Amino acid sequence: MRWFWVDRFTEFVSGSHARGIKNITLAEEVVDKYCPGFPMLPPTLIIEGMAQLGGILVAEHFKFEKRVVLAKVGDAKFHLPARTGDQLSYHVKLDAVGDQGATVTTQSHCGDQLQAEINLMFAFLEEGRFTDGPLFAPGDLEAMLRMMNFFHVAVDADGKPVPIYDNL
Repeated sequence: MRWFWVDRFTEFVSGSHARGIKNITLAEEVVDKYCPGFPMLPPTLIIEGMAQLGGILVAEHFKFEKRVVLAKVGDAKFHLPARTGDQLSYHVKLDAVGDQGATVTTQSHCGDQLQAEINLMFAFLEEGRFTDGPLFAPGDLEAMLRMMNFFHVAVDADGKPVPIYDNL
C-alpha cells in the first residue's frame, strides 16, 4: 500500500471493531488540490481510510492468511467536509463474515460531530485469480501495521495482545 489514509490505530479488538484517526493537513497535496480555495480531504479518500481500517480488521480475523480487497462501497453518507486542521476519528465494526467475504459498517467523527457513515464489503481473492502470490512483499504489511501503531493497541477477544503472525 503506497498511501496511508489512517494515521494511527487507537483501538483494535479482533473479530469486533477497530478505531483509528486521520489528521487532515495541507502537507498532503490532494487536500489543497481537490477543491481549490476550499482545502478538504476528498470523500473518496475518507472511504479509502475506512476501507484500510476495515480491511485490516477482516484480514486479522483470518490471521492475515486471506487476501482481502475492497469489493463494494454500499451506502455512503457524508454530513460534513473534512477540512484542514480537522482530526477524523474512524470507527469500523465487523458485521458479517462468510466464505467469500465480509461486511463492515463505519463511521467517521470530527470532534463530537458525525462526519460520515459508510457500509463496505470485502472479498477474498482466490489464489491465481486476478493476482498471483501475496498482496504485499514479505515484511511490508508488518511494517505498515507498526507505523500505524497497530501492535500497540490490538487485542484478541479475550483482551490478550494480538501476535505478530508468521505470514506478515
